[in-house]
Amino acid sequence: MSLLSEFRSRARYIIGPIVGIAAVGYFAFHAVNGERGLLVFRQLRIEVAEARKLAGDTASERRVLENRVRLLEPRSLDPDMLEERARVMLNYGYPDEIVIFDKPGKGSAASSRRGEISHDLSPERSRRETKLRP
Repeated sequence: MSLLSEFRSRARYIIGPIVGIAAVGYFAFHAVNGERGLLVFRQLRIEVAEARKLAGDTASERRVLENRVRLLEPRSLDPDMLEERARVMLNYGYPDEIVIFDKPGKGSAASSRRGEISHDLSPERSRRETKLRP
């Protein structure tokens, strides 16, 4: 019996620190790996940086497009811009011009605009779609 009473008397002093260590370990684990932990915070910072970069790229592309639209406004019509857009939309060209077709690529402004010349590089299609007019 004395062994059991000795164990109980020592257990009272050990139970408190063990529970405290377990609670600290639990909270430390969730502070790092939880759904609002440090690892998720680091991932969110990376996503925010990517989103800011995308926003900057989109803003610069918007400024370019706004400038092109401004050049086509009736109040300040740029003859060169008008000729360029008319030639693209109507598929016109001069007899001495050489037409080079682009392959659509990532971020290619020409591939996303409506009314551009086809990017198919097949000879049949390029002969069919390229009309050279004076």
